Amino acid sequence: MLDDLALFIRIAQNRSLSAAAKQLGVPPATVTRRLRKLEEGIGAQLVHRSARKFALTSEGEVYFEAFADLLQQAETSLRGLSADLNEMRGPLRVAAPTNISVGMLEPMWSSFLKTYPDIQLTLQLSNENQDLLENRIDLALRFGPQTDQRLYQKHVGRVATMLVAAPDYLAKAGAPERPEELQSHKLIWVPSLPHWQLQNMDTQEKAAHYPAINVAVDDIGLACQLSAGGHGIALLPVTETSGNILAGQLKFVLPRWCGQTREAYAVWPTGRLLSARAKCLRDFMETYMAERLIFQGELPESGVNQAV
Repeated sequence: MLDDLALFIRIAQNRSLSAAAKQLGVPPATVTRRLRKLEEGIGAQLVHRSARKFALTSEGEVYFEAFADLLQQAETSLRGLSADLNEMRGPLRVAAPTNISVGMLEPMWSSFLKTYPDIQLTLQLSNENQDLLENRIDLALRFGPQTDQRLYQKHVGRVATMLVAAPDYLAKAGAPERPEELQSHKLIWVPSLPHWQLQNMDTQEKAAHYPAINVAVDDIGLACQLSAGGHGIALLPVTETSGNILAGQLKFVLPRWCGQTREAYAVWPTGRLLSARAKCLRDFMETYMAERLIFQGELPESGVNQAV
């Protein structure tokens, strides 16, 4: 009924059914049919039908006076909303994981802000998945399987995972040569990688390991530091361990065996219009990751060379 009421306002403003039809780009017969439907719905005639003269009925005058300003306000608001959605300036609320955002992806955020200085970025960092609707998030970066049916998703990259340990730990405990030997080692576990699904990069042989946990920690960054401190073997994303690998604080364990790949997604709520700013960041993230091998599931060459 609201659409038909808006049509009636157009008829009254143009003082002609045919002029309203031309303005709206619809056939005159459609305007006549929808006006009749509106009149039947409210139980009153709104327009006097006459080929020589246009006139509103008394009921039509009442409805026009009551709703004309409301329609104008609604159209003004919609134009403002449309302009805001298409502007490359203004607010943008983004959720992302803490560890990778302050680590490997810090240059990405910096580059985005330099490229689009008029976008007011609010970056909400957390290693827990936030409720996007409750927190009014426009776009989120997430890793791992996305099962929330309330969210749209776009794949933007992937990160390999590898077993790592400190050189001192391996010198004392010995380096495992087969996945089944992991059960005799101290293991550091993170909930984002609950089951260690390993695959040999040469033979494609697979091995599933359910770690007997010595240390459990819900922060990947802390798990990396504990492993570098000699507290055991951990399965972690290479984006988290590459700095420690380069510094010689960690080495790859079972270097020809990789863990499950962590897929990266840009996600946003279904039913919400994605602004030009959010689309821009989504595409920016995809391009940024596509240009860097570590975000395409590749391993750092220096890390492989230092593996045991």
